[in-house]
Amino acid sequence: MAYIINDDCISCGACEAECPVSAISEGDGKYVINADECLDCGACAGVCPVGAPVQE
Repeated sequence: MAYIINDDCISCGACEAECPVSAISEGDGKYVINADECLDCGACAGVCPVGAPVQE
């Protein structure tokens, strides 16, 4: 299952830089993950300082 970014996101961008397939982009007030491109690798969750990326 793809990851999603919950409302805990502080828009720091750490997850976007870590995504190996560029599935993460800046959204309206928080970053968002394109579920069709997400590899479910967990790299984003590993670098997020607030734990916002979670498995759907």
